[in-house]
Amino acid sequence: MDKSLKLKGIKSVLFVCMGNICRSPSAEAVFSHKAKAQGLSLKIDSAGTVGAHAREKPDHRAQKVGVERGYSFEGLKARKVKVEDFDDFDLILAMDNHNVEELYKIAPGHLQHKVLLFLDFAKNHEETEVPDPYYGGVNGFRFVLDLVEDASDGLLAELQ
Repeated sequence: MDKSLKLKGIKSVLFVCMGNICRSPSAEAVFSHKAKAQGLSLKIDSAGTVGAHAREKPDHRAQKVGVERGYSFEGLKARKVKVEDFDDFDLILAMDNHNVEELYKIAPGHLQHKVLLFLDFAKNHEETEVPDPYYGGVNGFRFVLDLVEDASDGLLAELQ
Protein backbone atom coordinates (compact mmCIF):
# COMPACT_ATOMS: atom_id res chain seq x y z
CA MET A 1 0.00 0.00 0.00
CA ASP A 2 1.20 3.52 -0.77
CA LYS A 3 2.54 5.21 2.38
CA SER A 4 0.75 8.48 1.54
CA LEU A 5 -2.61 6.69 1.59
CA LYS A 6 -1.88 5.41 5.10
CA LEU A 7 -1.29 8.95 6.33
CA LYS A 8 -4.63 10.37 5.28
CA GLY A 9 -6.60 11.47 8.34
CA ILE A 10 -3.99 10.50 10.93
CA LYS A 11 -5.08 11.71 14.38
CA SER A 12 -2.98 9.46 16.63
CA VAL A 13 0.57 8.09 16.62
CA LEU A 14 2.22 5.45 18.83
CA PHE A 15 6.02 5.15 18.90
CA VAL A 16 7.41 1.72 19.79
CA CYS A 17 10.81 0.35 20.80
CA MET A 18 11.72 -2.62 22.97
CA GLY A 19 11.67 -1.30 26.55
CA ASN A 20 10.05 2.12 26.10
CA ILE A 21 12.76 3.91 28.08
CA CYS A 22 15.15 5.27 25.40
CA ARG A 23 14.08 5.52 21.77
CA SER A 24 10.28 5.59 21.81
CA PRO A 25 9.90 8.08 24.69
CA SER A 26 12.48 10.27 22.93
CA ALA A 27 10.38 10.04 19.77
CA GLU A 28 7.23 10.84 21.75
CA ALA A 29 8.86 13.90 23.36
CA VAL A 30 10.32 15.23 20.09
CA PHE A 31 7.25 14.56 17.95
CA SER A 32 4.89 16.03 20.59
CA HIS A 33 6.99 19.19 20.78
CA LYS A 34 7.19 19.60 17.00
CA ALA A 35 3.51 18.80 16.40
CA LYS A 36 2.44 21.31 19.06
CA ALA A 37 4.74 23.96 17.53
CA GLN A 38 2.92 23.42 14.22
CA GLY A 39 -0.48 23.72 15.88
CA LEU A 40 -1.42 20.07 15.33
CA SER A 41 -3.67 18.34 17.82
CA LEU A 42 -2.69 14.67 17.78
CA LYS A 43 -2.88 11.84 20.30
CA ILE A 44 0.78 10.86 20.79
CA ASP A 45 2.12 8.07 23.00
CA SER A 46 4.91 5.52 23.23
CA ALA A 47 5.19 1.91 24.34
CA GLY A 48 7.53 -1.07 24.33
CA THR A 49 7.22 -4.58 22.99
CA VAL A 50 8.66 -5.80 26.32
CA GLY A 51 7.18 -4.78 29.66
CA ALA A 52 10.33 -5.10 31.81
CA HIS A 53 10.49 -1.34 32.47
CA ALA A 54 6.74 -0.72 32.91
CA ARG A 55 5.97 2.42 34.93
CA GLU A 56 9.63 3.56 34.85
CA LYS A 57 10.60 7.04 33.70
CA PRO A 58 12.68 7.33 30.52
CA ASP A 59 16.40 6.59 30.81
CA HIS A 60 18.20 9.50 32.51
CA ARG A 61 20.57 9.83 29.53
CA ALA A 62 17.66 10.10 27.07
CA GLN A 63 16.10 12.77 29.28
CA LYS A 64 19.38 14.68 29.66
CA VAL A 65 20.10 14.99 25.92
CA GLY A 66 16.43 15.64 25.15
CA VAL A 67 16.11 18.42 27.72
CA GLU A 68 19.36 19.94 26.38
CA ARG A 69 17.54 20.32 23.05
CA GLY A 70 14.37 21.72 24.58
CA TYR A 71 12.15 18.63 24.83
CA SER A 72 10.03 17.68 27.84
CA PHE A 73 9.78 14.15 29.23
CA GLU A 74 7.36 15.27 31.94
CA GLY A 75 4.84 12.57 32.80
CA LEU A 76 6.32 9.93 30.46
CA LYS A 77 6.37 6.41 31.90
CA ALA A 78 7.16 3.12 30.19
CA ARG A 79 4.38 0.72 29.30
CA LYS A 80 3.96 -2.38 27.19
CA VAL A 81 2.10 -2.37 23.87
CA LYS A 82 -1.45 -3.70 24.20
CA VAL A 83 -3.65 -5.27 21.53
CA GLU A 84 -6.04 -2.33 22.05
CA ASP A 85 -3.34 0.04 20.82
CA PHE A 86 -3.96 -1.20 17.28
CA ASP A 87 -7.54 0.09 17.53
CA ASP A 88 -6.62 3.23 19.48
CA PHE A 89 -3.84 4.53 17.20
CA ASP A 90 -3.91 5.36 13.49
CA LEU A 91 -0.17 4.94 13.01
CA ILE A 92 2.25 2.71 14.95
CA LEU A 93 5.88 3.55 14.30
CA ALA A 94 8.58 1.05 15.27
CA MET A 95 12.18 2.06 15.87
CA ASP A 96 13.64 -1.06 14.20
CA ASN A 97 12.76 -4.18 12.24
CA HIS A 98 12.83 -6.42 15.31
CA ASN A 99 10.06 -4.35 16.87
CA VAL A 100 8.09 -4.39 13.60
CA GLU A 101 8.19 -8.21 13.79
CA GLU A 102 7.13 -8.16 17.45
CA LEU A 103 4.25 -5.80 16.65
CA TYR A 104 3.09 -8.06 13.82
CA LYS A 105 2.91 -10.96 16.31
CA ILE A 106 0.34 -9.15 18.47
CA ALA A 107 -1.48 -6.99 15.93
CA PRO A 108 -4.82 -8.24 14.63
CA GLY A 109 -4.22 -9.14 10.97
CA HIS A 110 -6.55 -6.47 9.62
CA LEU A 111 -4.64 -3.77 11.54
CA GLN A 112 -1.03 -4.71 10.70
CA HIS A 113 -1.05 -2.07 7.95
CA LYS A 114 -0.75 0.59 10.69
CA VAL A 115 2.79 -0.56 11.54
CA LEU A 116 5.68 1.23 9.80
CA LEU A 117 9.34 1.94 10.51
CA PHE A 118 9.72 5.45 11.93
CA LEU A 119 12.84 6.17 9.88
CA ASP A 120 10.83 5.65 6.67
CA PHE A 121 10.07 9.35 7.20
CA ALA A 122 13.66 10.55 7.70
CA LYS A 123 14.92 12.77 4.88
CA ASN A 124 18.51 13.54 5.93
CA HIS A 125 19.81 10.20 7.17
CA GLU A 126 20.35 6.92 5.34
CA GLU A 127 19.75 4.75 8.42
CA THR A 128 16.62 2.62 8.28
CA GLU A 129 16.51 1.80 11.99
CA VAL A 130 16.99 3.83 15.16
CA PRO A 131 19.80 2.03 17.04
CA ASP A 132 19.29 1.15 20.69
CA PRO A 133 21.61 3.45 22.68
CA TYR A 134 21.06 1.73 26.03
CA TYR A 135 24.44 0.00 26.34
CA GLY A 136 26.47 2.88 24.89
CA GLY A 137 27.44 6.37 25.91
CA VAL A 138 25.71 9.72 25.71
CA ASN A 139 26.66 10.20 22.05
CA GLY A 140 24.41 7.28 21.13
CA PHE A 141 21.50 9.13 22.72
CA ARG A 142 22.40 12.29 20.79
CA PHE A 143 22.44 10.29 17.54
CA VAL A 144 19.03 8.82 18.40
CA LEU A 145 17.73 12.39 18.81
CA ASP A 146 19.24 13.39 15.45
CA LEU A 147 17.39 10.52 13.76
CA VAL A 148 14.15 11.12 15.66
CA GLU A 149 14.16 14.84 14.86
CA ASP A 150 14.71 14.10 11.16
CA ALA A 151 11.94 11.47 11.00
CA SER A 152 9.57 13.71 13.01
CA ASP A 153 10.09 16.56 10.58
CA GLY A 154 9.51 14.20 7.64
CA LEU A 155 6.35 12.73 9.15
CA LEU A 156 4.95 16.14 10.03
CA ALA A 157 5.59 17.35 6.48
CA GLU A 158 3.60 14.39 5.14
CA LEU A 159 0.76 14.94 7.61
CA GLN A 160 0.33 18.61 6.60
